[in-house]
Amino acid sequence: MAFVKDMLRMWAHSWKRFISIAMITLLGVAVLTGIYAGCRDAFRSTDRFFDAQGLHDVQVLSTAGLSNGDIAALRKVNGVAKVQAERSQEVTFDLDGRKSATMQEIGTNGIDQPYLQEGRMPKKAGEIAVTRKFIRDSGKRIGSRLTVTPESASSDTSDTNDTNGADGTNETNGTDEAPSFPTKLTIVGVVLDPQNLSNPDGYSAMTSFRSTATTDYTFFAPSDGVTGTLYTSATLLVKGAAAESTFDESYENTVKQVTDRIDGTVKTDRQKARRQELLDAGNRKIADARAEADKKFADAQSQIDANRQQFNQQVDQIVSMQAGAAAAGAAANGANAGAAAAAGATTPQLDETTRETMRETIIAASPELTQAKQQLDQAQSQLNEQKASTEQTLKTKENELKTSIPQVRWYVQDRQSLGGFSALKSDLDSIQSLGNAFPIVFLLVAVMMSLTAMARMVEEDRSLIGTYVGLGYGRLAVASRYLLFALLACLIGGGLGLIAGFLGIPAFLLVVLQGMYVMPGLRLEYDWLYGSLGIALFVVGVLAATIYACVQEMRQTPAALMRPKAPRAGSRILLERIRPVWNRIGFLGKVTARNIFRFKSRLIMTVGGVAGCTALIVCGLAINDTVADLGIKQYRDIYQYDLMVVSDDSDASAMRTKVASDGRVTSSLDVRIESGDLTVAGSGDGDSGKAGSSGSESIQLVAVPEKHLSDLGEMVTLQPVSSGILGTSGVGKTGSLKLDDDGVIVAQSAASALGVKAGSKVRLTNGDGVQATAKVGAVNRNLIGSDVYVSETYYAKLFDSKDAKNTKSSEDSEALTWNAMLAKLSGSDTSQTDYAESLEEDSSVMKAVSCAHMADSFKFDLMGAVVALIVALAGGLALVVLFTLANTNVSERVREMATLKVLGFFDREVHHYVNREMMILTVMGVILGLPLGRLVGGMLTMALNMPSLYFEVEVKPLSYVIAAVATMTFALLVQLFVNPVLDRIDPISSLKSVE
Repeated sequence: MAFVKDMLRMWAHSWKRFISIAMITLLGVAVLTGIYAGCRDAFRSTDRFFDAQGLHDVQVLSTAGLSNGDIAALRKVNGVAKVQAERSQEVTFDLDGRKSATMQEIGTNGIDQPYLQEGRMPKKAGEIAVTRKFIRDSGKRIGSRLTVTPESASSDTSDTNDTNGADGTNETNGTDEAPSFPTKLTIVGVVLDPQNLSNPDGYSAMTSFRSTATTDYTFFAPSDGVTGTLYTSATLLVKGAAAESTFDESYENTVKQVTDRIDGTVKTDRQKARRQELLDAGNRKIADARAEADKKFADAQSQIDANRQQFNQQVDQIVSMQAGAAAAGAAANGANAGAAAAAGATTPQLDETTRETMRETIIAASPELTQAKQQLDQAQSQLNEQKASTEQTLKTKENELKTSIPQVRWYVQDRQSLGGFSALKSDLDSIQSLGNAFPIVFLLVAVMMSLTAMARMVEEDRSLIGTYVGLGYGRLAVASRYLLFALLACLIGGGLGLIAGFLGIPAFLLVVLQGMYVMPGLRLEYDWLYGSLGIALFVVGVLAATIYACVQEMRQTPAALMRPKAPRAGSRILLERIRPVWNRIGFLGKVTARNIFRFKSRLIMTVGGVAGCTALIVCGLAINDTVADLGIKQYRDIYQYDLMVVSDDSDASAMRTKVASDGRVTSSLDVRIESGDLTVAGSGDGDSGKAGSSGSESIQLVAVPEKHLSDLGEMVTLQPVSSGILGTSGVGKTGSLKLDDDGVIVAQSAASALGVKAGSKVRLTNGDGVQATAKVGAVNRNLIGSDVYVSETYYAKLFDSKDAKNTKSSEDSEALTWNAMLAKLSGSDTSQTDYAESLEEDSSVMKAVSCAHMADSFKFDLMGAVVALIVALAGGLALVVLFTLANTNVSERVREMATLKVLGFFDREVHHYVNREMMILTVMGVILGLPLGRLVGGMLTMALNMPSLYFEVEVKPLSYVIAAVATMTFALLVQLFVNPVLDRIDPISSLKSVE
């Protein structure tokens, strides 16, 4: 019992050490669990929401639309739980300029159901539900009316629906018709699109660099009033996918099995079948047109024949009359009256030649008959010409039908292709990677501080330990006094850390996340396993340090332990050997220098602890600086052009004419821009970048005209890069990189994510879905977006573009449609932004992007919030570390301080004597921590590895200053707590002999 009471008294006396260990554990557990818990809560709530709304696992698109046969084929795929045929149509309306929207039919099979936020779901034709973004931008409300106009290419399949068959209609066959929606609409509800969780009311509304929407808004309409039997897409749910977390690899593997089956045989078979349907439809139209033309020509011929018969009868009648009259005259001049009577009574018989001669004579003599005959002959000639022309046209269409209908292509996509989903996942993954890295530093610092504190605690009790061991207490029983002390401190600190980690930090992160994304049903959850392991990790680390401290002392005999520890032997320090410097240092300065380097363990612990905390602060600020400079570096340094304008292929010429007529462009470069994919399959042979690397990245494929390859360097800064260590990269000389016909230039952001380097083989997918294996000629410095530059000739070689193989020999060949323009503009940044906005209102322009606007509006709010959190926690850790080291330093030197007081040192002089050593050690730790923070920041930014982003580590001088000043401020703040302790030292009691 006395042993327990003494243990409790010892614990109470060491309350400062207890608080220090508890605080370090609290901060470490909070960092370890907090960021993880916040991301996990967001992942789980989003996954529940996706399951509730039936967000599709797989989406199938086709360049020619999908038919009922396609839907039926998808239902038969093994592993498919549900298939929902989708119809949509793009419309435009006037809202402070021309705006576009996608009319989306609300599916009836429970897939991609919008989440009702206000009002009710539409049920009748003409009713729609809109997103909150539209309500915010338009100022409309529930009950407001809206009139829309279908675009000429009004759906995803419109440009392929027009097969230019026999009559050029927009139907692909007699029964398949493109979707059509009502145009007079009434808003009855406000909904959240499960495919896009972006918060339109949040502070991240201006973060547009990852926007993937092709239209401005989405309107949801019921099936009532929607016509058309051709589907724009098919959405699928996969069996067993709902049981997996949508953000886990197990979910991706489950879905991939189904997408592979679709890509295997179903896709190929249905592409061929669909094209054959289009060919059959075209042939039927041609046959129908031929039958209809034959009928019209037959009717016209019948009419001409009837008119000609009537004409001939009239002429024959005149011929007969004239022949009879001639015969009667001849008989009147005859011999007798009987002969005359006989001649008058009979019709003269004319041979065919005579009759035809008389016909021609009669017709020529009569202007009316001449005109009638000419009209009949002209009608017959025109009819013959029309028949010949129509037959030639139909034969030409028959010959051109196969070439006019392109190959049908399917696009099989999973959730990763959804811009809102991939943005959320990449944001959370990046924050979670930080949450996995920072606790390691906290744990190392916690172990170091625990070792320092517990070693001093055991050393203070060495005589008592010797007494207990001498009285027969086991070494384990004696050591349990300190092990239980450390364990209790860890458990209390860890418990409080769990509260902060599963409640405080997640609540903060989720507030930030909800400013960027809408997450219905979000709630905080506790993970017993992860929380317990988090505490156990720190308990093991701290207990290991305590066991080490106990073993170091208890390996001595009880007699040795009960005697005071011999003072550390004096020795010369290196500075003493530098006589010119040493001789100019005062007495107290020499004492300070000896004290610093004489106690090497204290030197290492103090400098190491301060360096670790400073490194954490620098690391957080480095990430903040890196993210803050991304927009400036990309849109002002790398992109030299001021404006990028993109149009549809059909509007490319009109777009260029419009831009040229405005007179704002000083220089420009016509290019072709397509959305595609870059894929690397892990082969392990080194040809695909890293051995075993794999993955896919969405890219912007930029084809450059052969005659203007050298002009690309004037619009984009071309700098070759090579991967470095710890987040660094080697950047070559500006202008040393040239685009040629032997390979593509890949952006650094994509190359870093996929492990691609110069000379690697990659698989490119262009805007038409055609895949080809390409050689990477070089990797270009690029931070935002994933651009892949390719020459016109190499594009033709890869994707078999028509007539493109002769681009070098034939200057007139137009292999590609240059649907985009990179341009440099005159005027200020504001005028350039306004000009880009005005261009988007033009019907020929699909997208206009101002680099000045992108540079100013680029934000990464979530990362900034997490960095602020990490810097705050690192600052708290620095404060606790300095407090622990300062108190340990004082407790070790109580007799020394008492001696100084006896010698006549005033309190302020004692303060200066002690604090000067701590400040020097702090400065040494700061000097070591600043470059260490840069290295750690490089490693963490490498771990982020987000889609379409490359973090080029940047640490501004101000960040180093802030980190150093913050650490020094914490050291000064600790002095306010230490100085009263020094004042309370009693010289008489402190100098009593321990014996």
